[in-house]
Amino acid sequence: MSFNTFGRTFRFSTWGESHGPALGAVVDGCPPGLELNEAVIQPFLDARKPGQSKYTTQRKEPDQVKILSGVFEGKTTGTPISLMIENVDQRSKDYSEVAKAYRPGHADYAYDQKYGFRDYRGGGRSSARETAARVAAGGVARLAIPEVAIRAWVAEIGGDAIDMANFDADEIGNNPFFCPDVQAVKRWEALVDGARKDGSSLGAIIACEATGVPAGWGAPVYAKLDSELAAAMMTINATKGVEIGDGFAAARLRGEENADAMRPGQDGPEFLANHSGGTAGGISTGQPIFCRVAFKPTSSILTPVETISSDGQATEISTKGRHDPCVGIRGVPVVEAMMALVLADQKLLHRAQCG
Repeated sequence: MSFNTFGRTFRFSTWGESHGPALGAVVDGCPPGLELNEAVIQPFLDARKPGQSKYTTQRKEPDQVKILSGVFEGKTTGTPISLMIENVDQRSKDYSEVAKAYRPGHADYAYDQKYGFRDYRGGGRSSARETAARVAAGGVARLAIPEVAIRAWVAEIGGDAIDMANFDADEIGNNPFFCPDVQAVKRWEALVDGARKDGSSLGAIIACEATGVPAGWGAPVYAKLDSELAAAMMTINATKGVEIGDGFAAARLRGEENADAMRPGQDGPEFLANHSGGTAGGISTGQPIFCRVAFKPTSSILTPVETISSDGQATEISTKGRHDPCVGIRGVPVVEAMMALVLADQKLLHRAQCG
């Protein structure tokens, strides 16, 4: 079986391959009457699209979204919303060697074993190009949660983390790294450029925060808000880890240190900490929802790596073509989109049961 749909009430399915004629998403379960046109979605795709700096892949894709259904006179109708993004800058010839041998760390071998053959052009369905469709769907999801503000940033590249003392949210959109620390930007320029020139790649960690989420969202025990978030983030190509709140660091704290102490407030409790990342028992507490997502280094690199050919012979491979030296950089709009999609789904699930 293959599963290309995510969500329970607010659902989306993505389709298409890296080097196919187009890719896109179908959003189902979206409430009717929301104002929607291409201009609402396009800014999120513009943030993700390739070729915007020397620190990302030089593939030139305008990523212009087209709405094919589900909208009438500028408003959602409650029927499936079909979104399409055309591929216009494929270079399939760059992948002639990938057709003969497997890229270690990529999905080549696994796809071959599962399906018996694979679309080797850019990785086909396993390419990070698929995430453009998620970002488009996330643009629709944001309309269903107007009370929520979502912000993500790159917190670490190649093991070099930002200094939270230098955090400036206004800087996130002012540099090609989505970085809130201007000092880290200077270091990362040299770090990523060095990996690119070496024919290698770097991993990254993205942090994401959603504010304005009211207490009560989440469907325990098998659709907990944090478990749905973890699942959503892990579906993003190249992700290898997710932390909610303090994540693994919580295991190194004592109980009294990890507790999110509360005091009486005018509009409910005032929390003195947010180690839990805005959830308790899988339900939102009214605090900011916070997670961190780890992206591995890009598997398509020019540095030769030992592997086997498709007929099982020992060989080595270096991947030609245009690839991100740090795929996590462009993961920021994708992580934001998945956060929006999960929260829209959880809002509608909560409303369905609790009114």
